[in-house]
Order: sequence, then C-alpha cells, then structure tokens
Amino acid sequence: MGRGPTSLLEQHGLEERLSSAGFDVAVDTVEIPDALVPEIARTFELNRRLAHSVRTARTEGAFPIVLSGNCNCAWGATAGCVDDEAPAVLWLDAHADFDVPDDNLSGFLDVMALSTLTGACWQALAATIPGFKPVLERNVLLAGARDLDDYQRERLEQSEISVSWGAADPVLEAFDPEPSALYLHIDLDSLDPSVGQANEFSAPDGLALERVLVLQREAVEAFDVSCASVTAYNPDFDGDGRMAAAAAEIVLGLAAIGTGEEA
Repeated sequence: MGRGPTSLLEQHGLEERLSSAGFDVAVDTVEIPDALVPEIARTFELNRRLAHSVRTARTEGAFPIVLSGNCNCAWGATAGCVDDEAPAVLWLDAHADFDVPDDNLSGFLDVMALSTLTGACWQALAATIPGFKPVLERNVLLAGARDLDDYQRERLEQSEISVSWGAADPVLEAFDPEPSALYLHIDLDSLDPSVGQANEFSAPDGLALERVLVLQREAVEAFDVSCASVTAYNPDFDGDGRMAAAAAEIVLGLAAIGTGEEA
C-alpha cells in the first residue's frame, strides 16, 4: 500500500485533476526513513516528519490532505493540525485499528493506529511526535467498521468510541464531542467493494461512495475540519481503476471543503 499515494497522484492523474479543478496544489512528499531502521522506530519517525509538514501547511494557510498507505499517519496528522487540544475524530474504516500489543495476533502495527491515537498503547513513542495529544475515546466516531475478530469487537464495544457498523448511515447529529476541531480519516476500505477494491483487506457491506461524500459535507457544517487523510489504497488490487476514481472524488470533495467551496 506504500505505492498508493504516488499511484493516485501520478498514474491516475489526481494532482492534475485537482489543478484543473482550480485548486492550488502543493505536493509535499514525506520521505520514508532508512529501511535499516526497525519498523516501529521508522513509523514513528515518519510521523514526526508528517506532523511538521502538516503544521507547516496550516501555518501557510493551506488545508492539509494526507495521502498515506497506512492508517498510522493519523498520529502525525493530528499532531500537526491543532495547537491547544486533540481534535475530535471521524474515522471511516472497515476495521477497528484498535488492537494493543497484548491482544494483537497479526504483528501488524497499523491495526493499532486508533488505539495509539487514543493513548491505549505506544505512549512513550507517540509522545515523541511534536504536538501529539491523545484523543479521548468519547471524541471518536468510527464508521463503516465490519471486519473484526471477536476479541477486536469486544474491545471496541467496551470502549467509549461511538461506532456506526457496516453500511449503516452514520448520524453526525448524535456525535457530540468536546472539541470543535475535527480530524477526518478515510480508509478507502471503508467503501463497499461494489465501489471498487481498495486493498486486500476490503470487506463486503461497506459504505456507499455517495454516503462518504455526504459525510464530508456534513462534517464541515458541524465542525472545524482541520486536516484529512485518505489511506490504504493498494493499486495492485484495483485492476479496473474504479477505486482510484472513487478516491479522486473523495479528495476533490476534501479540497473543496478546505477552500470553503461547494463540494
């Protein structure tokens, strides 16, 4: 999935589409640290660099849209997008990403993206990301979740995270977090496979593309959307290009939000 952002921007012409639509586009590539650095250390260093890029973009008056192969980009994105307190989070994903090391069976760091963001694990390393503040569970709405093991579902249900399961329409009116700032996180496998296949982890009964686009618009009406991420696109599983086309619609909608234009 690491090739996803470049594939969207270049092979599928996303950067050109944004420019043609009248948006002022500046692409800042956050370089991956040396591959000899262990995975966990490398991932947190990447987020330290991302936090700096996001904060710089906001300082310059831009709206940061992060394209990432993995969901752990949320750590750096949220760290860079606000100053005083952690934002509320609207997280669209087929999975909970809420494992902790003591219950995780896959060894895949990315399934701990939301648990790390909410302070349940990797606290010492997360604290090395400039500006990082754990998000309170009650300030998170997870939408589209459906592909969970029993232990993952149990842990999520025991948390204070609000959950809208599968293809059900998330109701933002019922989500009343404390912060007014919002981080919007869209893992493309939150979409139903009928839209296209985002990656090898896609699962049936997901969100319709139009529902995601509406959610984006509803989010900006209800909150100060400070930053957004679009993640987990793997071009190897998108032979017909339908998911790339859906991702482009999502990013174009986010760009419109960032400039205050009609999406």
